[in-house]
Amino acid sequence: MRSAALVAVLLLAIVAVAAAETFYSERFDPSWESRWVQSENRKSDGTAGKFTYTAGEWYGDAQADKGIMTSEDARFYSYTSKFSPPFSNVDKDLVVQFSAKHTQKIDCGGAYIKVLPADVDQSKFNGDSEYYIMFGPDVCGTSTKRVHVIFNYKGKNLLIKKEISTPTDQLTHVYTLIVRKDGTYEVLIDGERKEGGRLEDDWDFLPPKMIKDPSVSKPSDWVDEPMMDDPEDVKPADYDNVPKEIPDPEAEKPSDWSDEEDGEWEAPQIANPEYKGPWKAKKIANPAYKGKWTHPEIPNPAYTPDPHLGQYNNIGAVGFELWQVKAGTIFDNILLTDSEAEAKSFRDSTWGASKDGEKAMFDKAEKERMEREEADRKAAEEARKAAEAKKEEEEEEEEEDEEEDKDEL
Repeated sequence: MRSAALVAVLLLAIVAVAAAETFYSERFDPSWESRWVQSENRKSDGTAGKFTYTAGEWYGDAQADKGIMTSEDARFYSYTSKFSPPFSNVDKDLVVQFSAKHTQKIDCGGAYIKVLPADVDQSKFNGDSEYYIMFGPDVCGTSTKRVHVIFNYKGKNLLIKKEISTPTDQLTHVYTLIVRKDGTYEVLIDGERKEGGRLEDDWDFLPPKMIKDPSVSKPSDWVDEPMMDDPEDVKPADYDNVPKEIPDPEAEKPSDWSDEEDGEWEAPQIANPEYKGPWKAKKIANPAYKGKWTHPEIPNPAYTPDPHLGQYNNIGAVGFELWQVKAGTIFDNILLTDSEAEAKSFRDSTWGASKDGEKAMFDKAEKERMEREEADRKAAEEARKAAEAKKEEEEEEEEEDEEEDKDEL
């Protein structure tokens, strides 16, 4: 029975994957430029950057791991890829997935993808172009190291209210956004859940369901201070007569001090150990305390539920619209699908098949780099010591020559 149940579960999983619909998939091959259009935006002022086709210096598979890399520092990258037919994710799940590798150890730059309407003008695509979803990592200095998740809703771009940290190492990472038809979402990095919840809760799509009752105010006699001054605690009559500083009793007038020339000598001031600061009455429990007042809430008349948050009718393109101070980010393995199982299978067969080999190659390259740096450091130190020794030798020779000149004279 147990074996039969397992077989049934496996069959259901196979059927689910088979029924999955892949709307767009891009693994990047030598013909990638035939499917991607670089915008004319920024070309006139020379700040438009170009993608190059490469796997970088470390990878798991030299061919399969090739993607498109930002190749020029301090440039804007504006590229789009259309697909046909366009699709709708209304009343469907949507999974957006891609990989990014910061070979340059990114310090400031975006690495996010945009899901676009089918009528996007590819030749004019820029930062102001309409998009449906923007998703992916953004790094700039120490203040910004997060994964953006932005939805367009009624013409406004809404950023997630939660903070999702992003990896900043030099290895490939896979970013997955799951937008479910039931109004929930998840963000995965390398297949691990980093955030999730209800779309309505984590974005400002809608006005709040409840608002403070405008007809109710805090009662004027409401006491919300739990402690009060003790009315029986009276300040001592001589309390304010204690000075904050006093002359140092251990100070002595210098023996060479002249009152006529230096003026009347005064001992320096020191903190008075008897001084207790401004007087404050002791605190006691407030017998009139009623607790913290909570404003009553009522249903918000401006609130109307929307069952289609994060859903769009005319998805027909994806794009990158980025600024990078230092280039070197490689993008690969883009997928738009309605199946979480399909996204996992795609992730496992691409990044999953290469990650160990990439890590091993990177670790070897890092070890060799550190060894070179250590060798260079030692060589520089030896050169510095040799230069110092030579300088000392020359100085000794000069001293000897001066002594010989003196003897001759």
